[in-house]
Formats: sequence, C-alpha cells, structure tokens
Amino acid sequence: MIALEHIAIRAGAFALSDVSFTVPEAVYGVLMGPTGCGKTTLVEIICGLRKPESGRVLVNGRDVTHESSGNRGVGYVPQDGAMFPTMTVRQQLGFALRIRRRPVEETAARVAELASQLGIAHLLDRKPHGLSGGERQRVALGRALAARPAVLLLDEPLSALDENMRGDMRDLLKRVQREHGVSVLHVTHDRSEARQVAGLLLVMTEGCVRPADLNTLGAPCTCQP
Repeated sequence: MIALEHIAIRAGAFALSDVSFTVPEAVYGVLMGPTGCGKTTLVEIICGLRKPESGRVLVNGRDVTHESSGNRGVGYVPQDGAMFPTMTVRQQLGFALRIRRRPVEETAARVAELASQLGIAHLLDRKPHGLSGGERQRVALGRALAARPAVLLLDEPLSALDENMRGDMRDLLKRVQREHGVSVLHVTHDRSEARQVAGLLLVMTEGCVRPADLNTLGAPCTCQP
C-alpha cells in the first residue's frame, strides 16, 4: 500500500499543497497528468529523494516520511533507467543486496532468479553501453525488485521505447506486479498506456490527485486547490 497524506512541497515557483491519495496493497496504480504537473515530484517524495514541507508518506501502513530511501521498502525505476556505467548487468541487479550486506550466495541466487524472469540472463556480463532501451529498462526493473520491495515506483517506464517494445514491456510489468504482489505506482502522460495497465487510475491536474475511470481521463479536477 502507498499513501500520501496532505503532502505540501515548494521548489522556486513550483508548489504542491494538500495532496492525498492511496494505492491499495498489491494494486497496479497509474498516475496520469500533463508534463510538469508534479508527478515525478510525488514519486521522489515517496522514495525519499525529496522531503515534503508537511504531510506523511506511508508504505504498507508504516510512516516512512523521515526514513532514508533504503529503509522504505520501495523499489524505484527512474525515467532514464539510471544505469551505473561501470557495472555489469549482474552487478546492477545485485547492487541493493550488496549494500544491505546480504550473503554472496543469496545475492547470486536472487540475481539469477531475476535475470531468468526478466529475460536478461544472456546480458549478465554486459555493461550498459550498447544495451537497447528495452534491455536497459529490464535491468532497471530487476535492480528495483532485487531487495523484494513492498512498493514499486515506475516513472515513465515506456517513454523511451518504440511501439513494439512498449507492448512487450507493458505485458512484463503487469506480470511482474502479479508475481511479486507489489503495489505499483506507474507515472505516465499517455492515455493508451494508462488504459492498458491500470488497475487503479489516478489523475493529477491543477495540483490535486483524484481517482478516475478510464472514460473520464480528460475530465476537469473537482477538488479544492
């Protein structure tokens, strides 16, 4: 479960105030909204990269507002994948477990498991340079899942892929969500993408987030600013 309660943040001329929403446990949530409305800011607040001025962040009912990123039980796939350029795919997948000082055998087994599930076992000894966009996203997804997070945050995960790759990745994301039982928040501005993956649809407009159905994606926001 992911919950934001009365979140406020300001950065220069940009500000959000009193933002609240919930993605229930093991639900695939999609947050839609136009570019620049604050979707990525909310994701960064959830994973601990930004601190809100007020409000609370809850993960599976636990208040993590003041926890470090590594203690939140959150996996994060940023828009560009954010690969470590000098690490092999094997090292990328095992990174979260190594910094948690998990046993070498456990890390190796988890890396092999994820590589098989995500279809990237043949890439384990490659470095990011030369990987396709789809391969990079699969590696980033595996890295985010390695420590078995309760919550998975996906920031525009399909934006850099061509249409054929997008279909494959959409299917993969839905399958991963079901198999791992995580709560997902998938950020996009693409209506078609939202329709195809959303179990819960949230729309962000004019600084507020509200639940919506697939037939009212463009309806105006009715909550108070």
